[in-house]
Amino acid sequence: MKIAIVGLPNVGKSTLFSAITKKAVDCANFPFCTIDPNVGVVEVPDERLKPLSDISHSGRIVPTTIEFVDVAGLVRGAAEGQGLGNAFLANIRDTDAIVQVLRVFEDGDIIHVDGNIDPARDMETINIELALADMSVVEKRITTASKQLKSGGDKETKILVPALERAKASLEKGEPLRDLEWTDDERKAMKSLSLLTLKPMIYALNVSEAQLQSASWKDAVAKFEIRNSKYAEIVPICAKMESEFLDMNEDEKKEYLESVGQDSSGLDKLIVAAYKSLDLITFLTSGELETKAWTVRRGAKGPEAAAVIHTDFEKGYIRAEVATYEDFVAGGGWNGAKEKGKVRIEGKEYEVQDGDVVYFRIAV
Repeated sequence: MKIAIVGLPNVGKSTLFSAITKKAVDCANFPFCTIDPNVGVVEVPDERLKPLSDISHSGRIVPTTIEFVDVAGLVRGAAEGQGLGNAFLANIRDTDAIVQVLRVFEDGDIIHVDGNIDPARDMETINIELALADMSVVEKRITTASKQLKSGGDKETKILVPALERAKASLEKGEPLRDLEWTDDERKAMKSLSLLTLKPMIYALNVSEAQLQSASWKDAVAKFEIRNSKYAEIVPICAKMESEFLDMNEDEKKEYLESVGQDSSGLDKLIVAAYKSLDLITFLTSGELETKAWTVRRGAKGPEAAAVIHTDFEKGYIRAEVATYEDFVAGGGWNGAKEKGKVRIEGKEYEVQDGDVVYFRIAV
C-alpha cells in the first residue's frame, strides 16, 4: 500500500513524514525544501502478531507495511505549472490513497504561504489543483477514446467514454470523483488514468499538543467538513509530538499519550484511516518459520488471499484451514484449536475475515 503525503509548503508534511517513517528528510522554513519525493516504509503495528509468534515459536515476526511518499508542497496554480508544477502531481498518481496535511497549529516563526492559518482555504486550494490535473487527463482521454469509439471501439472503450463524460461533468462542478458511484467495470476502465480525485482522501490536521489535548481542533473541522468528501477520513495529528516519540521506548510513549488524553499515536490513527478508506483487512499466518500479517481487500476470496503470499497459489488453491485469532490463541495453536473444533475447512468461495489465521493447502 502506497500513500502520498501532500499539502501546501510549511504545513508539516516533512516533519510528519520524518516522524512516522523514522527517516531523516530535509525540513526547512521555506517553500519547496522537499524537491524529490522522499519515500519511506513503515511497519503497521498489530498486537496480534506477538501472541501468535509465542504460541508457534516463530523464528521471526513480519508485519505488513505501508509506503509513504512525501511530495513537495503544492501551491495555487500547480496544475498549470506554478511552483514546482505537474512533476509532483505525477508523483501522487502512483499511489493508492492521499494524505492531505492541513495546518491548524499557530507558530509565528513558521511562515504560511498565504499569510495566515486557514485549513478550509488550504484544503480548497489543494483540491482544486488535484481536480484541474484530473480535468486535463480526462479531456485528453475523451478525445482519443471518442475517436476509437467512432471506428468501432472495444467493450472497455464503450464503458470508458460515458464514464469520462460523467467524470468531466463532476469535475466542472468541483466535485471529487471519489464521491460518485462507479461500477467495477467503470473503475477498471479508468484505472490506467490514475485519477487523483478518485483516490481515497485522508485529511491529517496538523495540530499543536494543546489543541490535541483540548480537542479544540474540532473547531477547524467544523469550518470545512460540510464541504468535505463523504469518502474522506479526518485524523488529528501533532507532527511535532510524533517526532518526539522517536527517542522514547514503548512505555514512555504510552505514558506520554495518556498524559495528553490519547489512546493511540497519530501514526496508528493514520493507519486505521488508511485501511478504512481503502477497505482493507489483515489476515495472519503463523508457524515455526514466521508469523506474518498480510493485507487484502475486504471481501477477498481464499484464492485471491493466497495469491498475496505467492501468485502461483491462486491457481493451485485447494482449500484453506482457518481459525479466528481468538480461537487460535485460546487453543494454544493449530492442534489445540483443531481439538476444540475451532478450525474450519474452507473452499474457493471462502471470504477472508480480518484476524483470520489461515493455512493454505496448495497443489504443487
